Amino acid sequence: YLAQAAQRLGLSNLPGGPAYYQAWLDWNTTTHMTPRQIHDLGLAEVARIGAQMDASVAASGFKGKRQKFLTTDPQFFFTKPQDMLAGYRDIAKRADAALPALFAELPRQTYGIRAMPPEEGDNAERYMPGSQDGGRPGWFEANVNDLTTRPKWTMETLLLHEAVPGHHLQTARAQELKQLPAFRRYAWFVAFGEGWALYAESLGDEMGFYKDPYQKFGNLSFEMLRACRLVVDTGLHAFGWSREQAIDYMAANSGLTRADVTAEVDRYLVWPGQATAYKIGELKIKELRAKAKAQLGEHFDLRRFHNAVIDNGALPLSVLEQSIDEW
Repeated sequence: YLAQAAQRLGLSNLPGGPAYYQAWLDWNTTTHMTPRQIHDLGLAEVARIGAQMDASVAASGFKGKRQKFLTTDPQFFFTKPQDMLAGYRDIAKRADAALPALFAELPRQTYGIRAMPPEEGDNAERYMPGSQDGGRPGWFEANVNDLTTRPKWTMETLLLHEAVPGHHLQTARAQELKQLPAFRRYAWFVAFGEGWALYAESLGDEMGFYKDPYQKFGNLSFEMLRACRLVVDTGLHAFGWSREQAIDYMAANSGLTRADVTAEVDRYLVWPGQATAYKIGELKIKELRAKAKAQLGEHFDLRRFHNAVIDNGALPLSVLEQSIDEW
């Protein structure tokens, strides 16, 4: 098998590769954006977010090697799993209290916070949906298997993304929309689901989070990761980037360790287009919010806008736009 394997990476090197990659982009983003459009959007977002990251570091008063400090200084790490879980539960309580100001109707299903099983190793934090009958809650699973790789400044962003107002809130709300057929209540589109969760991260400022400049830096670093994905995924599969070139770009811009970005790049190589959907979905929701606010003026209600976005279940972005225009 290895003897017959391709020696060059990226779909552009395969017969019919460009059309195949475009099909993957269409499927994952639920748009018809071209690789060039996505690549250029990523470059613009990397520049914009990078300026904010620099401002966040300046606000902290820190001067020195930023990445080494943030990933090694003991003040940023827990030493006991139960302390990290308690930290997440505190963030969750504060998030729950802020939800009524952002949503006209909330799901009834509850969620909890628990440790990820040890056999999961270094897997990323995740959300496990609850059961449709309400008998099992949703779960935010925190990885406490190696606390030296889980800095505190990522925690607020992760909770908002995976639990509320991110994946749990959207998923639980969709499950409870009994007026919709089952296939719509349990549908999944990457651009909508991950776009909503990334948008949920940005709501942290309005919810009273990110007051600590390091937490704000953590929020921006996660957004920067999603912006870099637009550049690197298209670079690898449409513009002839090498694996090493992609790793170098990610390491220089994302704030992640080289080991982390290597794993990210290998993910993009074997899962073309998927990683581009997060930022495209988030930006579409922000675009629709700005459009609705401009058209409705003083009648704009953010709480009802948010329900308008999630109360049809997961949708392709073009259908979401039509739905919000009608709303």
